[in-house]
Amino acid sequence: MTDPVVRALPAAGRAAVAWKNGGGVTREIAAAPPDADMAGFVWRVSIADVAADGPFSAFPGVDRTLTMVEGDGMELTVGATATLVDSRYVPRDLPGDVPTGCRLLGGPVVNLNVMWRRAALAVPPTVAVVRGRLPLAPGATLVIALTEDGAALPGLTLGRHDAALVDGTGRLHAPGPVAVITGVRPAAGQAVAR
Repeated sequence: MTDPVVRALPAAGRAAVAWKNGGGVTREIAAAPPDADMAGFVWRVSIADVAADGPFSAFPGVDRTLTMVEGDGMELTVGATATLVDSRYVPRDLPGDVPTGCRLLGGPVVNLNVMWRRAALAVPPTVAVVRGRLPLAPGATLVIALTEDGAALPGLTLGRHDAALVDGTGRLHAPGPVAVITGVRPAAGQAVAR
């Protein structure tokens, strides 16, 4: 088995960008194409700090998977449907273009967001939260350590909110919860390097 190609995406290098409504900040982990703005991404993965009640930003033509990773939870109202999000590490699919309101249940929360344009991807990304020792399937996989327990990949140790883009098969050791996102490939010309 050949070693996978691993590109480290450390949490320390991420800039916090304020939401339009001032209700929180987001930190981009990875996107295609690289450095795309909110109107130009094909897919985007980020960590968001939700500090106050209020609406989520609307993204026409975009779907998202939201996973709460810290906090007591939220009640989301998607269109006319209320949804309780009070369990950590449970990915939930939401349409990005349906008005969505958020009410915090017990203070700020931190969410992992995976967003993609429906018209641009024939197969949407998949999000799983895993623990333990497991093989990574062939192809591009984004791995994000969600807690201080971190994770280990061939040649790389991840701390809290550190990530890595892995191309190829390999083994993941995750003593704590780790998000594994498949179906995210670098855009043409974006190298994945060791």
